[in-house]
This record gives sequence, structure tokens and C-alpha cells, in this order.
Amino acid sequence: MAGHSKWANIQHRKGRQDAARSKLFSKLSKEITVAAKMGDPDPDKNPRLRLAVKEAKSNSVPKDVIDRAIKKAVGGDAEMYDEIRYEGYGPAGVAVIVETMTDNKNRTASNVRSTFSKNGGNLGETGSVGFMFERKGEITYPASIGDADTVMMAAIEAGAEDVESSEEGHIIYCADTDLSDVSAALEGELGDSDSTKLIWKPTTTTELDLDGMQKLMKLVDALEDDDDVQRVTTNFEASDEVMAQL
Repeated sequence: MAGHSKWANIQHRKGRQDAARSKLFSKLSKEITVAAKMGDPDPDKNPRLRLAVKEAKSNSVPKDVIDRAIKKAVGGDAEMYDEIRYEGYGPAGVAVIVETMTDNKNRTASNVRSTFSKNGGNLGETGSVGFMFERKGEITYPASIGDADTVMMAAIEAGAEDVESSEEGHIIYCADTDLSDVSAALEGELGDSDSTKLIWKPTTTTELDLDGMQKLMKLVDALEDDDDVQRVTTNFEASDEVMAQL
């Protein structure tokens, strides 16, 4: 299993402001509503909903907000959303995947294309950068949960594929279809995780200098500010020195 990787999703960077937090709550609530509408409204009987609720809780979304999102789906008040993935290139050729949930495909497509163009990027066709990523389940734990060997053994027993441990914490990867089962097994051994979700994990990365990172962050911020955008993933890599200067 691999050691700590330098690549990191920009969406994890520190210092989110209240406005961004409110927007994050809205996106997580939308995911809960869609998951509940597509399947059983009981999280115990709906793996996607269970993971959506778990991720919302790990981001401190209040219980009443979660309950309201589920009831919205059950009551038939929820809008119909299409899940659409956009792919393209950002500054310096960084691969970018944009996952959206929208009730207006034309609006979203126009907004995403415009955001790429205005921020030094180029929106491509579906599949244009997807081959540089793998769909994986990602489960994170704080460093305080145990040492690398302890977490490694728990991950192997749970059926995970890979573990990355560092001073910042432990990141456990598994097949996307195994996320619910692996997560449940790890909870029994290590307790509640910090985060449990499906991700796009880069198989190849593009290294950026400070100027490139600043331009990429501008693009990602603009994309994430769109209410239709659920998450943005890139394959950037940057040195510790560059990250420290941001």
C-alpha cells in the first residue's frame, strides 16, 4: 500500500468562510434529497442515502436540515435533477472534472463553459480527461485514531485497496462499489470516520508552480460558486513550498 501522496483536492483547503459553508450545506442537502428520491427514504435501506447522510454529518450539517432534505423527497416537493459530469482542462493543462446536479441542463452547460473560458480553462467532451482518474471510495480518519500499522490492518480486514498515512491523518481507498461495506466495517473497528465519499482519484498528475496554482484556484472557486456544481476535482500536484505560499 502506498505512502502519503502529494496530490490533494482543492476543495479540502482550509479557511472556508460562512458563505461557502452555507453553500456546502445546500449542496449536501441536495445530494440527500436526490438519493432519497431515487431509492428508499430510510438510510439503512438505501446505501447512497446512507453515505450522503454520513457525509453531511461529517461536515456538521444540522440534523433538522438532513431530516428536512429527506422529507422533501418523500413529500414529492423535490425538483427533478439530472446528474451531469463535465470534463476539461484548467490553466497549465490541469485535468478538471465537474460534477453537477441541475434542473436546467442548458443553463448549467452554458455557465460551466463560460466559467472555464473566463478563467483560462477549456471545456472538453465527456471522457476527455476522465481516463486520468479512477472512481474510488475514500474514507478519512484523523491521525489520532491510531498509528499507520493499526489503520493498515483494519483497512485490509475491511476489504480496502490502499491506505495513505501521514501526520495529517489516514486516507483509505476502496473500490467504488465497496464503499458502503468497507465504511461499515471500519466503523466497527475504528469508529466514525471524518469523511466517507466517492471520489475521482487521479492516476496521473500535473505539477504547478505558484502562478499556476493561483490561476487554478480562481477557476475552481468560480466553478464551486455555481449552485448547480456539486464538486470539482483536479489532478494538480504542487510542492509543499508552493502550497505554503498560497
